Amino acid sequence: MIVDCYTHFWDSPGQLGRQRSSAVRSVVLAATASREVPANAGTARHLAAAEPVDATIVLGFKSEYLGAEISNDAVAEYVRTRPEKLIGFAGIDPSTPSLAAEELERARTELGMKGVALSPAAQNLHPCSSKVEAIYEQAVAAGLPVLFHPGVRIASECVLEFAQPVLLDEVARTYPTLRIVVAHLGYPWTRETLVLLAKHEHVYADISWLLHQPWEAYQALLAAHNYGVMGKLLFGSGFPFNSPAESIETLYGLNHLCGGTNLPRIPREALRGIVEREALTLLGIPHVAPPARNPSPMSDLASDEELN
Repeated sequence: MIVDCYTHFWDSPGQLGRQRSSAVRSVVLAATASREVPANAGTARHLAAAEPVDATIVLGFKSEYLGAEISNDAVAEYVRTRPEKLIGFAGIDPSTPSLAAEELERARTELGMKGVALSPAAQNLHPCSSKVEAIYEQAVAAGLPVLFHPGVRIASECVLEFAQPVLLDEVARTYPTLRIVVAHLGYPWTRETLVLLAKHEHVYADISWLLHQPWEAYQALLAAHNYGVMGKLLFGSGFPFNSPAESIETLYGLNHLCGGTNLPRIPREALRGIVEREALTLLGIPHVAPPARNPSPMSDLASDEELN
């Protein structure tokens, strides 16, 4: 089963908040390998891109600090159109704890959300702030995984130090049963993230965004293999900046960077394992799997030629 663990949709980039200045725009463009921020990344385009995968996590986003919102109601409405394929994560901003707790409860019980999406950097909150404690406690009690996305590429106002994965060590120690996903393998702090994965049973990372930079991805995934934590890596496309098909093709082609060199290769089964990992089981998300497809729609991309 192929699960895309990191996707967004929006009708306008303005939903991401303040990013209007040329300086901010240059940050966003540089971080996406000079790809334009899609003006329209709506549900129709999202669903078309998701066709090759079996399940897709759709993330809400909320930041009072940036004036940004991809509403949980919009995510839930979209997920209801294809519940066998789409899974919603509630975008929660803990800046106002009482409102955040109410919204998470509503998202879980009324909207059917299966996880929580936080962005400390974009929300100007230390991930160990007392304001966030109630969210962690609710997530633990309800069995909801929490995904942390860096958010530092959204706007220059984002607080870089709050995006550091090492700050999540205290969260994982305080809530050892909480399932945590570090988006983008914590880039640019990938080595910190690998240590977290090795240290904590329920900490995982997705590889979204990383594949925009194949050399960075190769180094990070080789290190993950050497650290023995490849089994903690989850597939994520980072839509709308990349499609699942593009991301999988890039992933399976990383060893091409080794051609004509003595650089070590990442074992092909380790790469395949990322794509085919039972991510929903690892994250404790109940989901009725769609009928098995034989062969896999992505199997052609996993040929020996591409993997070696």
